[in-house]
Amino acid sequence: MLLVPSILLNLHSILATLPHKQTIGIIGGGQLGKMLIEASSPYNFKYHILENDAHCPAAHLAEKVIVGKLTDDVKIRELAQSVDVLTYEIEHINTDTLLDLEAQGKKIIPSPKVLKIIQDKGLQKQFYTQHGIKTAPYFVVNRTEDWTACLAQLKGEKLAVKLCKGGYDGKGVALCNRQDLENGNYPFDAPCMVEVYIPNVRELAIIVARDQMGDIKVFPEVEMFFNPTSNLVEFLFSPSRFNETIITEAKALALKVVESFNTAGLFAVELFIDENNEVSVNETAPRPHNSGHHTIEAFYTSQYEQLNRILAGYPLGDTAMIKPAAMLNITGPTTFSGPFQLDNLTYLLKSQGVYVHLYNKQESKPHRKLGHITVLADTLETLLEKAEAIKSHIKIIPA
Repeated sequence: MLLVPSILLNLHSILATLPHKQTIGIIGGGQLGKMLIEASSPYNFKYHILENDAHCPAAHLAEKVIVGKLTDDVKIRELAQSVDVLTYEIEHINTDTLLDLEAQGKKIIPSPKVLKIIQDKGLQKQFYTQHGIKTAPYFVVNRTEDWTACLAQLKGEKLAVKLCKGGYDGKGVALCNRQDLENGNYPFDAPCMVEVYIPNVRELAIIVARDQMGDIKVFPEVEMFFNPTSNLVEFLFSPSRFNETIITEAKALALKVVESFNTAGLFAVELFIDENNEVSVNETAPRPHNSGHHTIEAFYTSQYEQLNRILAGYPLGDTAMIKPAAMLNITGPTTFSGPFQLDNLTYLLKSQGVYVHLYNKQESKPHRKLGHITVLADTLETLLEKAEAIKSHIKIIPA
């Protein structure tokens, strides 16, 4: 008999903190925001977003859309006033405003202190060095005069040059010959981070979730392949084909990165594996990431549901995989810009274990992300064969 009041008391406590009481704000309303809101449906969250386009991918799902630049101090503060917690789906936003809001007590996940570091590739690399996190040798070039010292310190006939600020989706990255750099042919007239080029590098991504209580969970590793022209991820799959030694080291590095950041949030840690199987951290995204789209169908908890749980102050979900999965990006062809449609849609929709996601973008542009396709299979071998067959049917054509 005494159990009943106790159960009712606990139920009342749970109901008082249900996530449907929360209103969440997103700075940015692109496809990541769209999928984040879609994943919140079971919890009945309300979402307000700030975006410079009233018809952005997430607009039709949000309760409120504030139209304005993502760097606009006034608009960010307007968004913050209407929500319980604030997050972001893109790095290029006004961090100074967020730092001020956080100092005033606004809950912002992840902390803008971390975003301030991640926004600058030079600061990000220095953060890894300061915390003993293995990363490729690098040099931060702030002025033209720094190039002499840079070239003296870094070895190799090729160097990867990345803008410290502003690079995104493959832009702001240049692979340069040493001779060209020695002759003064610099790719960018702005501060940049220069690192040793790693030949035949293979790339892994590991998504790490940290909740507001400090608990951490890690998603299985993802093996990634990039388009050589756009430098965008075009194909990935999980689990990877790497051996357990590499996977264990990669997960340890990813965990160290997130523990060093010391903030709640969802983080995609991208890693390099060189020809000698040495593992190092490339960079980190403090948000849902292209490398986690497949988690929507292939995992008990997707990266988007996980972030919703984190934002609401709830426990992390199970990161176990249901089935091996691959993800194929749908990007705009170089042959046209304008209204588009996905060809072969009937074939794709009839294929078992194949899931089509379109991002509600009105126009195709060269290399623009328009959607993705997730492929599931029972084994990794079958998955790779199946994904290759699906890839051959992905085609964007004018509408």
